[in-house]
Amino acid sequence: MPASPSTARAINDRLALRLLQEQGPLTAGQLKTLTGLSRPTVADLVERLQDSGLVRVVGESGAERRGPNARLYGIVADRAHLAALDVRTTSLSVVVTDLVGGTLAEASLPMEEHSDGPALGRAVALLERTVAEAGVRRLHSVGIGAPGLIDPATGELRDSTGLPAWHRRLVAVLHERLPATVLVENETNLAAVAEQREGAARDRDTFVLLWLGHGVGAAVLLDGRLRRGASGGAGEIGFLPVPGTGGLPSATGCDGGFHALAGSSAIRALAAGYGIEAGDARREEAAGAVAVRRALEAGADDFLDALAGRVALGAAAVSAVLDPGCVVLGGEIGHAGGAGLAARVEARLAALSPLRTQVRATALGGAAVLRGALLTVRDAAQDELFAPETPPPPPPAPRRWPAP
Repeated sequence: MPASPSTARAINDRLALRLLQEQGPLTAGQLKTLTGLSRPTVADLVERLQDSGLVRVVGESGAERRGPNARLYGIVADRAHLAALDVRTTSLSVVVTDLVGGTLAEASLPMEEHSDGPALGRAVALLERTVAEAGVRRLHSVGIGAPGLIDPATGELRDSTGLPAWHRRLVAVLHERLPATVLVENETNLAAVAEQREGAARDRDTFVLLWLGHGVGAAVLLDGRLRRGASGGAGEIGFLPVPGTGGLPSATGCDGGFHALAGSSAIRALAAGYGIEAGDARREEAAGAVAVRRALEAGADDFLDALAGRVALGAAAVSAVLDPGCVVLGGEIGHAGGAGLAARVEARLAALSPLRTQVRATALGGAAVLRGALLTVRDAAQDELFAPETPPPPPPAPRRWPAP
């Protein structure tokens, strides 16, 4: 069935807004070319979007040609303000932006791992201070990336063994204190979103991001969509039983799983066996990454091959079940290993699985989680603000009573 006039207008408006979001300010002529719509239709939609406060004139174009300059239309960036948080076990990073993602202020802070009360207060204070520095009076939406499981039914961070309690309390406090939408997502999933939109997997709709940091995890994107699983646990690869750990994982701990081979402390121990010092043991999360960087600088091929063999075990399991065609090595260790470690893992994986799988290094490194949180919250805010107004329902028809 053909679309009604109101539906067609809504579709055209969303198309124009998406183009303005992706390509920046455009003239009416450029919108006509990109959308394929007629000149009068484009003129009407530009007027509608201006009247709704979503689009305004931001400049002129046409200095390179004769005749009057054409007006450039852009999204009203200050229509809404957003915040993104990267919540780690030992640190917190915050960025405040406008509706199109322009950074207004950012900050980070180390956090004490086992001081839940003070840590919560410092986290809230950091967000409030950063918002004030950005000159923002009210946040529209806040996106949070955190380790742990997200309940798919409630969208809340679930109680996970080993994670600070202030993580979960932070979400509840922000819900109470901010007149804003608060979205929470697993950090590995957000890193994958960023890599797919702006990083190592820009050409892929299907891939798996293998997170290698203090812990290990995976994010699954199939046909351009994140797959979270029935309980939000898709990608909890740290619990994967693998050879070489001397035990098995349990429902309460992954010490006998893939985590025991590829987590930061395990890599630090492996490096020590090859005579490679991993640096300050107090920085546990970075120890494995330091070891990998030093091994690459020293040309410690034996250690790097051993590490690649370990990582390939997890990648082989992912490949056998999902056949993603591409695995991105993320997290601090994936970033430290770069293309060199990725190439070694790909070679070992090719010997373990008949399914051809590319292995790539993260292109965004430690910024991936915060960037993914910002992209996710920006999309959600724009979807809400750009949604066409729903016309009020028609009044009920008068009730006709049968004649007596």
